[in-house]
Amino acid sequence: MEQIIYSINDLVWSNALIVLCLGAGIYFSVVTRFLQIRYFKEMLRLLFSGKSSEKGVSSFQAFALALSGRIGTGNIAGVATAIAMGGPGSIFWMWIIAFLGGASAFIEATLGQIYKEVKDGQYRGGPAFYIEKGLGIKWYAILFAIVTMISMSLLLPGVQSNSIALSMQTAFNVPVEITGGVVVAFLAMIILGGIKRIGKVAEVVVPFMAMGYILLALVIIALNFTEIPSVFKLIVGSAFNMEAAFSGVFGMAISWGIKRGIYSNEAGQGTAPHAAAAAEVTHPAKQGLVQAFSVYIDTLFVCTATAFMILFTGQYNVLNPDGGFIVENLPGISFGPEFTQMAIAEHFPTIGAGFVAVALMFFAFTTIMAYYYIAETNLSYLQKDSNAKWPLYVLRLLLLVATYYGSVRTAALAWTFGDIGVGMMAWLNIIAILLLRKPALEALKDFKKQKDAGKDPVYDFEGFDLKVKKK
Repeated sequence: MEQIIYSINDLVWSNALIVLCLGAGIYFSVVTRFLQIRYFKEMLRLLFSGKSSEKGVSSFQAFALALSGRIGTGNIAGVATAIAMGGPGSIFWMWIIAFLGGASAFIEATLGQIYKEVKDGQYRGGPAFYIEKGLGIKWYAILFAIVTMISMSLLLPGVQSNSIALSMQTAFNVPVEITGGVVVAFLAMIILGGIKRIGKVAEVVVPFMAMGYILLALVIIALNFTEIPSVFKLIVGSAFNMEAAFSGVFGMAISWGIKRGIYSNEAGQGTAPHAAAAAEVTHPAKQGLVQAFSVYIDTLFVCTATAFMILFTGQYNVLNPDGGFIVENLPGISFGPEFTQMAIAEHFPTIGAGFVAVALMFFAFTTIMAYYYIAETNLSYLQKDSNAKWPLYVLRLLLLVATYYGSVRTAALAWTFGDIGVGMMAWLNIIAILLLRKPALEALKDFKKQKDAGKDPVYDFEGFDLKVKKK
């Protein structure tokens, strides 16, 4: 059975998906004239503007909700996995997919806003909504909703809970079964409160956990300031096959860098549009720019901080595709959050493992919260006008069971399940946003026109050529 799962993962994550992700990022960057650079200051300004309403959360809450989905175990264990499988060069390709992914994130988040709708007194939206309304392909929308529900409730939660359990076991010798049970109990209390409670928890927890982790990383980087040039040289050299030691994993560096980059920042995957649609904003492009900025926070800040800590201290292994290790600095450990725990422990022996375990607990826990919201949104889409409550209870139960199951399974199997979920969503969503790019590009053009005229941009749905008019 495990071999079948690994074979499915290889099929989903073929070179074709890597080319599609890179190609989409390059295309959207070009057609938006590299908005990820041009509108950087505007992204910061919009981040703290706007207020929540009865129907939607504030722009910052939507940003925090999306960031809680982006900042997770991928930033700690995922970076370690990329280095283990593709060497230091994989970090360069994580940077590339983050930079290009900013444009993809803008397109999908803007589309999420344009085609959102109100259900049960709350804004709902996402790829399933814009695929049906914008492309008019209902079966495609239903397929995405089903795949996303399966991914968010069954395939992806286990990656997060597994990393929490392993880090707690390493740091505090807590059995994985106990950690899994505690995580499930707290998760159940929060998801019963709905999007409003999830948004409020994310608004407080995400900035706190991100700043604390980055602060410690900056301290370690400052202590190793003289090593920064050599680490950059190692990363870039390995990325372009100029480091003989890592020539055997050159292709793996590209593959794993992009794979872990997409897993971490989720640009193009189709998850962020759900949070973007929940925001109360006057123009879709505003939330699109805010979501593009969250990609930078995730990969260029948090993932880079993790990578530098690991590479500064040499606390990593690199697997040889033919068996054994190219680099084995940590005997008995293949990959996982242990790389980061060991790296911090090099400078702070008394708090290293414990700090990472606590940080990862916050990172991963809020990510599972975001997964639930996305799964619930797609269930809402599938139910349409139905008021039946039992599907929601089943969804919650499945997510809680999957969360516990993942905490007690092997890391390799948990990550493979997660990769399958991410890959299937990315295939469906990137094709959709490539086909449905026009409304998002027109929204950006309208936003710029109003800004240049000195106005606070307000979107007029009737003034745009939407294939299916917003209800």
